[in-house]
Amino acid sequence: MTELQNKIRELLEDHTVDLVIGWENGSLPLVSSPVFIKKAEDAGKVNFDVTCRNNLTTYLTKDRRQLGKDYQKIGIVVKGCDARSVVLYVTENQVKREKVFLIGVPCQGVLEKKKIFDICEGREVLEKRVEGENIIFKGHAFEIKVPFNDVLSDSCLGCRYPDAREFDAFIGTPRGELEKKDEFKVVDDFEKKTPEERWAYIKDEYSRCIRCYACRNVCPSCYCNECFVDHNDPQWIGKTPEVTDNIIFHLIRNLHLAGRCVDCGACVSACPVNLDLRIMNKKVEKEMKDRFNYTAGLDINEKPAMATYCENEKQDFIMG
Repeated sequence: MTELQNKIRELLEDHTVDLVIGWENGSLPLVSSPVFIKKAEDAGKVNFDVTCRNNLTTYLTKDRRQLGKDYQKIGIVVKGCDARSVVLYVTENQVKREKVFLIGVPCQGVLEKKKIFDICEGREVLEKRVEGENIIFKGHAFEIKVPFNDVLSDSCLGCRYPDAREFDAFIGTPRGELEKKDEFKVVDDFEKKTPEERWAYIKDEYSRCIRCYACRNVCPSCYCNECFVDHNDPQWIGKTPEVTDNIIFHLIRNLHLAGRCVDCGACVSACPVNLDLRIMNKKVEKEMKDRFNYTAGLDINEKPAMATYCENEKQDFIMG
């Protein structure tokens, strides 16, 4: 932690960057909040641990007008998935690489509050402590020790790239690429269902959507100035949370994320009704890998899969 804080202090003192975006301790034990560090003396506020779930790169696109106006170069602390988002931005000409300074950190995974809520039976957690492969949660009149992996985000459990592959400075010891044999297990299990079972699951799941658009708002790859759901002419879908409109919204969003989702899990964590959003996200990701051998955000010199064409690509979707 001290090394990260010292690096941020150094970057601000020598004017390498004008601003650093990172995390700081939140007001609750299981939450870290985004923090904008403009002065070197404030570098001590920065924190990085298993509670840093936000994908901070969203500020580079959704707040780019203001940030680009006020700051010449921005430093940002990035986990593996966050760095992949920056690579995506660069390849899609949304961010100039020379305008950002990436401070890479090795990620051990981030906690999923919904899992903790279930394990602690809804009781308020006042303290957490990691001990080896376990984590301890304490509250009023209770203390629970559980395996660390039991409360990690599903995205983290399936993550192959916990380190920032693209960086200007790296803090800590890299974990390297991880072997994940069941990376697409959630998709494989879903595909084993009959068409009727899959359709029933989709209708039941998306009927609970309240169309708050939290998934869209936290997604680093949803940076359109105006989303299709906000169009009045033409009006693509209705404004109320009817199940058919919900399904259209989520399916179109999935297609818009083809070859662009970095599986950071921000959408899942933000959903207030606990929708299982990863099935469709991972399905599209699996199709991109199978058809185009492409994984989003790994190579800053590689064009996005949907922006290239090869004659030997699979074309079995064409009906003749």
